[in-house]
Amino acid sequence: MAGGRCRPLAGPGAAELLASVDTLLFDCDGVLWRGEQAVPGAAEALAALRRAGKRVFFLTNNSTKTRAMYAAKLGRLGLGGAERDVFGSAYCTALYLRQVARLRGKAYVIGGEALSQELRAAGVAHLGPGPDPVRGGGAGDWAAGALDPDVRAVVVGFDEHFSYMKLTKALGYLRDNACLFLATNADTRLPLEGGAFIPGTGCLVKAVETAAHRQAQIIGKPSRFLYDCVAAENDVDPSRAVMVGDRLDTDILMGFNCGLKTILTLTGFSTLEEAKSYQDSDCPTKRSMVPDYYVHSIADLLPALQA
Repeated sequence: MAGGRCRPLAGPGAAELLASVDTLLFDCDGVLWRGEQAVPGAAEALAALRRAGKRVFFLTNNSTKTRAMYAAKLGRLGLGGAERDVFGSAYCTALYLRQVARLRGKAYVIGGEALSQELRAAGVAHLGPGPDPVRGGGAGDWAAGALDPDVRAVVVGFDEHFSYMKLTKALGYLRDNACLFLATNADTRLPLEGGAFIPGTGCLVKAVETAAHRQAQIIGKPSRFLYDCVAAENDVDPSRAVMVGDRLDTDILMGFNCGLKTILTLTGFSTLEEAKSYQDSDCPTKRSMVPDYYVHSIADLLPALQA
């Protein structure tokens, strides 16, 4: 297709793009749904893609849901998709520890029950989820708190029970440079309905990084590991795949990092104005966040699929 990046995807151009790909990778929140409401036309678009013989997968940085939870929500909202089609940061963190790091020992987890479930399913021994209130009489007691000698990795995900005690324990484990340091994702804030935000996992990761004087290895987008998990299990050709997302700093940047075509949908986090402002940036990372195409909603793909 002729022209530069960040172009509207419609008409013959949309049909041409869809003919050039076999696999579509979708972010979920902000792309397929907002809260408990499906984006209008999303179910019809996914159904039409499947009828056209396209493979559809779902990639999410959200570590508070297991693959099974996502598959259940896809079904509940009429979007279709099986558990095997979902690649979340919790599941892929478990894969990394088991298959790549081949962890011998335990992981200390700052994270929730879903992350714990995925680690358990992968056979990764771990400890840490749940509240950890302050104990002892002061700083000396906190620093001297018992650490499990079998811990060989620290994993940080979203944790509503994040605390000073957890931060102190993570620091204790990470003083050993041989201890692996992973984060499910680095999203700095999460949008809520009505325009509000809450702090994201990236805020917790930064706290641990600052205390430990170490940098976490990020599993989720924009790292390519989620894509690598999809490709390894499903033989994806990156030249015939497209990433569809609503965040420039995660979805679109990951697509760029993996050599995929990219589509920004405007039903979620990032704006078209932001994407266009990056086109002439002097920062290579910002230029890498510019999508190839944009749509107002993935429902905009329907006319090309019904032609």
